[in-house]
Amino acid sequence: MMLKKDFLWGGAVAANQCEGGWNLDGKGVSVPDLCTNGTKEQAKRITKELQKEYLYPSHEAVDFYHHYKEDIALFAEMGFRCFRTSINWTRIFPTGKETEPNEKGLKFYEDVFLECRKYGIEPLVTISHYELPYALVEEGNGWLSRKCIDYFMNYVKVIFERYQHLVTYWITFNEINAGTLPMWGIWCLRVF
Repeated sequence: MMLKKDFLWGGAVAANQCEGGWNLDGKGVSVPDLCTNGTKEQAKRITKELQKEYLYPSHEAVDFYHHYKEDIALFAEMGFRCFRTSINWTRIFPTGKETEPNEKGLKFYEDVFLECRKYGIEPLVTISHYELPYALVEEGNGWLSRKCIDYFMNYVKVIFERYQHLVTYWITFNEINAGTLPMWGIWCLRVF
């Protein structure tokens, strides 16, 4: 079977699953940064603060934050024409409530998208892939608060303006039909 010439062959990641650099360059704490790994004996849990006895996978992940250039070069080598990723909200607005964005966070994603373009790879960006700022959970239990929508709209406006010439395709929420919006709110009610 032949694929159409405009078929976007590629791969996908989520910022909280690949980036690492969880506390670098002004990034704030997102819910996944407080989510432990799971084991056969112990399910994942979200802790109110970091606890030494747990591993927090998002902290290091595969360290895409420091290796994105070589990773994107490998994508190109594999023939990728599309790279689906997400933006970690707390890299742009550390608590989600700031009025001014974190320039270092904006620059990081700009560099990622430019690197993709260098190889002819189309960035396809998910705006919210479980990267809810933990401060919004503390303030109003995340998405269960109407204020969260206003904060989200501020974040969206900033990234749309900044990346309008670099990103053509946007996905609003990852797996919205799986209940992702209330999921983080419900999980955060059960913080350990």
